[in-house]
Amino acid sequence: MRRTIALLGLPLLVAAGCAPAGSGPAGGGRSAGSPDHRWEAFDQRAGEVAEAWRPGPAWRTGYVPLQDATVLTGDPGFGPDTEAAFRAGWYRDQIALPTAKPGDGTVRFPDGTLRVPLVSAAVAYAQLDQGDPPACDGRPKEPGRPKDGPTIEPGPDGSVSSPADPGACIPLTVTAVRLGTAPVRTSRGVADVPAWLFTVTELKAPVARLAVAPSAVAAVPEGVAPTRPAPDGVVGTQDLAAPAEGARLTYRLGVGACDTGITPLVLERDDVVVVGGGVTRSTGGCTDQLLIHPVTVTLRAPLGVRPVLDVLTGAPLVVGPR
Repeated sequence: MRRTIALLGLPLLVAAGCAPAGSGPAGGGRSAGSPDHRWEAFDQRAGEVAEAWRPGPAWRTGYVPLQDATVLTGDPGFGPDTEAAFRAGWYRDQIALPTAKPGDGTVRFPDGTLRVPLVSAAVAYAQLDQGDPPACDGRPKEPGRPKDGPTIEPGPDGSVSSPADPGACIPLTVTAVRLGTAPVRTSRGVADVPAWLFTVTELKAPVARLAVAPSAVAAVPEGVAPTRPAPDGVVGTQDLAAPAEGARLTYRLGVGACDTGITPLVLERDDVVVVGGGVTRSTGGCTDQLLIHPVTVTLRAPLGVRPVLDVLTGAPLVVGPR
């Protein structure tokens, strides 16, 4: 990618694109908005990436998670402040967190089960909590209400500041925890994975932190890609925006600030899917930025357990933070 500065918070350039189902020849080929010969270079590189995909045995027999270890278990009912706190990992605990390590748990895959060691609730919470929010005027100092009234810092009228305030700084309050499971995308499909489920006062659904001990987690393998430079106008994929829903796949491209004609490109085979995008480069001057642009495609068949690989690096894609 010719632009290397990542500015993830910028607005998207255009609306997400959507590729039609059934495009390309049977067993593989392009699945983009139209049969554009400009993207034949994508097809060639994607085919080489697909042929080079040779994961180790852990991919099919072990536990290889393909998303973050912090998982929402349902609709959290986010507001601007609570979403900011969740993404930043701001929590405050109001309970004594168990430090005892439980017995082994079971990961349940579509094709079988795997016994794995687990970590304690205290260890899981330490991984979940990423620190305290910055101090802000008009925000709660401590959870709960003292006897003499609400615990807030004085503001112009004694109330908290607007939820739309970009300086959101309220932590999420953990009031209970129990051992359960959470659905997780893995190399063997969506699995039920042991997880500590934290009840959070400000959210409608518990926040899960996966409980599998690090010793039982296999690393996502590195990809293999051609050593030559990427074809001009072909851009890579940063991550999956969400787990696949049947044949519907949403992923995030890394594009330049002045790129236009953003087109999702897919090579779909029976055992692997390779994704990327095509753009038209600007011929004039442009700022050196990398923008994140989501696109949605419809595959010819449900994704299932097939890996999704990036056309530039050959690396399997994981579900990014939402």
